[in-house]
Amino acid sequence: MSQKNLIGASALAGAVAMAISGATFLASTDGALAATEKCYGVALAGKNDCAAGPGTTCAGTSKVDYQGNAWKNVDAGTCATMSLEGGRMGSLEALDRDVPA
Repeated sequence: MSQKNLIGASALAGAVAMAISGATFLASTDGALAATEKCYGVALAGKNDCAAGPGTTCAGTSKVDYQGNAWKNVDAGTCATMSLEGGRMGSLEALDRDVPA
């Protein structure tokens, strides 16, 4: 095999390996996201995963612990069973409780 053919074959093998590893990564990432759900009212102050209602932008913007309109990704099927301080529970929908004025 000439050096030119060897370089071409090596480049092709590298491209195929990258395509396979990229597809594997995407499949595992999609599976991880599908195995979670947004759970409102369970994040500690500044630890929410994204938007915490009006006046906030994204991750880390919740102002109080267990803010009702702030969510965190949790394992699928666990949100409604989460019990927190003061009799609070997680919710799959935004809550009106513990929302700063």
